Amino acid sequence: MSKLTKEKQGYFGEFGGSFVPPELQEVMDVLAAEFEKYKIDPDFNEEFKYYLKEFVGRENPLTFAKQLTEDFGGAKVYLKREDLNHTGAHKINNVIGQILLAKRMGAKRIIAETGAGQHGVATATACSMFGIDCTIYMGKLDTERQALNVFRMELLGAKVVAVDKGQGRLKDAVDEALGDLVQNYKETFYLLGSAVGPHPYPSMVKHFQSVISEESKRQILEKEGRLPDAVIAVTGGGSNAIGAFSHYIDEPSVRLIGVEPDQAATLTHGTPAVIHGFKCLVLQDEEGNPQPTYSIAAGLDYPGIGPEHSFLKTTGRAEYYTVTKEEVLDAFKLLSKREGIIPALESAHAVAYAKKLAPELSKDSIIIINISGRGDKDVQHVYELLKK
Repeated sequence: MSKLTKEKQGYFGEFGGSFVPPELQEVMDVLAAEFEKYKIDPDFNEEFKYYLKEFVGRENPLTFAKQLTEDFGGAKVYLKREDLNHTGAHKINNVIGQILLAKRMGAKRIIAETGAGQHGVATATACSMFGIDCTIYMGKLDTERQALNVFRMELLGAKVVAVDKGQGRLKDAVDEALGDLVQNYKETFYLLGSAVGPHPYPSMVKHFQSVISEESKRQILEKEGRLPDAVIAVTGGGSNAIGAFSHYIDEPSVRLIGVEPDQAATLTHGTPAVIHGFKCLVLQDEEGNPQPTYSIAAGLDYPGIGPEHSFLKTTGRAEYYTVTKEEVLDAFKLLSKREGIIPALESAHAVAYAKKLAPELSKDSIIIINISGRGDKDVQHVYELLKK
């Protein structure tokens, strides 16, 4: 466990914890105990590694981006290729880990929330493979923006519930999923997709996503003989970023840089509060209610953030910056044209900030950008945006 982020009963500094009804706390306590047991179980880890290799397709490459490096005119740029995973994003790493845990706990039913649909697709995929009933909650607005992913989930056998409460976005989908869990916790496993929620979810998601930085650290040492100067990842709820950061947290020479949409900049403008059963930095109005958020990337429409990111921000270990919609669209087009890689709009946020950072660094410097997912799901949406 990281020395800088040592958890005490699910806390990262003042952030984290579990603020749920008593009956749900019992479920969280059992889940925490089972996770702690199985994460060190050799048979569990062997099965997890098997599916990461044979089903997900890991390990994925750390690709030198020659054209971007030349265009940016500074640091060497490497891309960690989570877009090449089965189902097209980093989400499947955590899904495989949690569904193997759910199987061992005897779950008869899986529920999940999703924003952009990538976690929903990954969950539906794994449930199909293991023959487990699956229900996915998704904000109504997001079902419209990501209609193709909704069809993919249904094609895979999942029931997709469109949530029209609130803004009809990710926060509202999480609300509904938690409500379902309260009603059906005896037979249901909530497969949470981001590094948020009550303990043990943030620690559990980090554990399963840490394979990203485990690989990239080994790969960059093989390619360059040293660690990178910076690792850059987009932050929405925080799962791909905490996975990309994990094995570098105790390496003080490596800058950890999270990138947010400027209209959902939780780490830039948030204040401490409890949301969805845990404490983190939250975008709040004057009455303490979560503020409406907006991003062209559906996976980033969330007013909170993972508790460990809140801790890394407040302690100064990690840096967090914002980019605009226009910068994201430019980065989306740039990576597509110059490297033959169409990124998810979420991932394009990290590329957009790297474009600013790389020219400020020497040609001997090294940046790793985590390409959290591929952009198939976003092509129609970007086409419509660029037509306007």
